[in-house]
Amino acid sequence: MANRGSRPAPRPPAGTPAPAELARQARCGLIGAVRVARWAADDGPRPGEGGVLAGATAERAAAALGLTVPQVRSDWDRARLAGLVELHGDAARPGWRLTAWDRDDGAVLRGWVALFDAWSLAHPAPAGTDATVAAEVVEAAPQLLSVMHLSAGPVAVTMLLDLLQQRVAEIRAERCEVPYGSPVPPPAPGPAAGDADPLPELLGWALDGLASVGALVTRGGPGAEAQLTPLGNWAVWVKLEQICVAAQSPAGNIELSAEAMLRGCADLTPGPARAEYRAWLAARPTRGALSELLDAARGDDALVRGLAFEALRAVGAAAEPAVRAVAEEPGLRPYALLWLAEHEGSDPEQAAEVLTREEATWLWVDTAAAVADHGESRLLVRHLDSAVQGTVPGLLEEVRAVGHPRTVQVLVALAAAHPDPALAKAMRRAAFQVHTGGV
Repeated sequence: MANRGSRPAPRPPAGTPAPAELARQARCGLIGAVRVARWAADDGPRPGEGGVLAGATAERAAAALGLTVPQVRSDWDRARLAGLVELHGDAARPGWRLTAWDRDDGAVLRGWVALFDAWSLAHPAPAGTDATVAAEVVEAAPQLLSVMHLSAGPVAVTMLLDLLQQRVAEIRAERCEVPYGSPVPPPAPGPAAGDADPLPELLGWALDGLASVGALVTRGGPGAEAQLTPLGNWAVWVKLEQICVAAQSPAGNIELSAEAMLRGCADLTPGPARAEYRAWLAARPTRGALSELLDAARGDDALVRGLAFEALRAVGAAAEPAVRAVAEEPGLRPYALLWLAEHEGSDPEQAAEVLTREEATWLWVDTAAAVADHGESRLLVRHLDSAVQGTVPGLLEEVRAVGHPRTVQVLVALAAAHPDPALAKAMRRAAFQVHTGGV
């Protein structure tokens, strides 16, 4: 039974093609991306900084495929965004979706949705565009798409511009804060006078970008209109359904911050937790959601840190650049390396092999801190068995040297929980030595 006041999940759009037909359309739209990804699989190129296919490499691909260099670069970007190509260090390798492309419709549709979510990267904003205003347009785009979905037909561009202006004003009002001690609240921000020109131009950019990935089609001239394609209609429906299901669920974390959402999922089993992650992600622009999750992971709570990377697993390939970027942050490095190893196809039990001994020890302490803060003492004692050192004396020696900020608290909690008096004493001694800086 649905919760009181819950919204019914939207029905599939009338005339929605079968999944096999949607996958066929997605394959057609990504022919160029697949072609350059297969070239990369054979050629093994080494892209330049930021993964850009530049210089002689782009010229070599263009010659091999009978394309221009700009076409190759565009297809390369789409292949990366769709997860058909993955960067490993300075080398490019075929993504798992490329391997499954001809036989797995689900992989094809997930790849297309990844590109759809990243339309603003596949079709960059015009040169000279204010980055803040462009980000506001990207954040407003889901509402425009929802209106187009519910309209079930062409929508006038003038109507979309009105909606965009209203949504940008709401976004600015939502982030506005009254300065402390200010006697008079500042006026609610709306589109500035200078936005009269940028917003129409940026609406055109957004429509062109969404059209470039196959989500909609436009008709220009007087009475210009835009209409979702079957793929675009289906993708918007899927995201609206995820939001409505989350609103009906007992957890109902969709409107919370990333940290609050993760805490709300802490007591859920893996399946329901993943459903909450996906619904929360579906309600937000991907770039902002990734930033929120990683900020939560940087906090003091080790449990939230671990859950943040579980949520990033629900993001999939779109999270790879952000995760790779934080792999040099000491506090996030072990989690990021494990995430990347699993994303690249390693078995979860073998993924730990990518960590150095020091990184594995740091992660052990961090996980122990999460258990000490949120679990039971028996679970903390059981956690000893997962240490790579194999013996308690060896573990204590390396834990003392690893420099985790929660080392003392973890050792004290272990000492209080462990039933063996001798081991408990050793842990208390190690905690004292770390606390005093002794050896």
